[in-house]
Amino acid sequence: MIVFSLLLPLMATATTPEEKGLAIAKEADRRDTGFENSTADMLMVLKNKHGQESIREIRVRTLEVEGDGDKSLTIFDKPRDVKGTAFLNFTHKQGDDDQWLYLPALKRVKRISSRNKSGSFMGSEFAYEDISSQEVEKYTYKWIRDEVYDGQQCFVIEFYPVDKKNSGYIRQVTWIDRKEYRKLQVNYFDRKNSHLKTLTFTGYKKYLDKYWRPDEMNMINHQTGKSTQLVFSNYKFRTGLKDRNFNKNSLKRAR
Repeated sequence: MIVFSLLLPLMATATTPEEKGLAIAKEADRRDTGFENSTADMLMVLKNKHGQESIREIRVRTLEVEGDGDKSLTIFDKPRDVKGTAFLNFTHKQGDDDQWLYLPALKRVKRISSRNKSGSFMGSEFAYEDISSQEVEKYTYKWIRDEVYDGQQCFVIEFYPVDKKNSGYIRQVTWIDRKEYRKLQVNYFDRKNSHLKTLTFTGYKKYLDKYWRPDEMNMINHQTGKSTQLVFSNYKFRTGLKDRNFNKNSLKRAR
C-alpha cells in the first residue's frame, strides 16, 4: 500500500489541464528510467513523394545519464556513400543539447548548432530535435482529452517546447496509452501552427519485463509528401556501455 500510494500524488493533485499533462509526462518518464544502456540495429527507409525508396543500415547506442538526459551514438553502415558517418547526441534536461556529426569524406567532426535543431537529420523527415531523448524539462504540457486511438484508451496531450526560438514546432499533439504510458502518435505543428508531420509508433515489445520499445516508427511530412520509416531489431540492454563510449573520439573510431 505504501508503494502504491507513492505513485498517486501527481495524478491525484493535478487539477488543471497543465498539471495533468505534466503529471502524465512525468509518469511516462518514470516508467522508462533505469534501463542503463542499450543497443539496436535500425533500417532507415527514405521515401520521396513519388514513392521511390532508399535504405540505410544503422546502429544505435544509448546511455542513461543520472541527473541529465541520455547520450546516444548513431552509426551509418550502408550504403557506401554514408558508411562511417556517425552522430553523437548529448541531451540535457536544461539548456541546449550538444550534437556532433562525423563526416568520413571530410575526416572531421562538425558541431550541430542549436539554431539548426529543426534541420533535417541526414536527409530524413526526422529533425535533429526529434532524435534527442524527450526529457520532461524540455516542454510544458497540457492535457486535452481522453479518447480511444487504435483500440486503446489514450491521453491526448499537447507538448510545447521550452526553447521556442530554435524549435521547428509551436506544439506537438501526442497520444499516450493509459495502460503503459507509451507514445502511439505525435502530430507536429510548425511555427505557423500548420500540421507539418505525423509520427506513428507500432509493434511495441517489452524488454527486461519493463521497458517498451517499438519495432517501427513512421514519420510522414504532409507538406512535402515525403516519409521516413525506422525499423528496429536486435535490441539489447545493459551491454556494458560506459561514458567513455560516447565522446567525440568515439565518432571517428565508430565501427
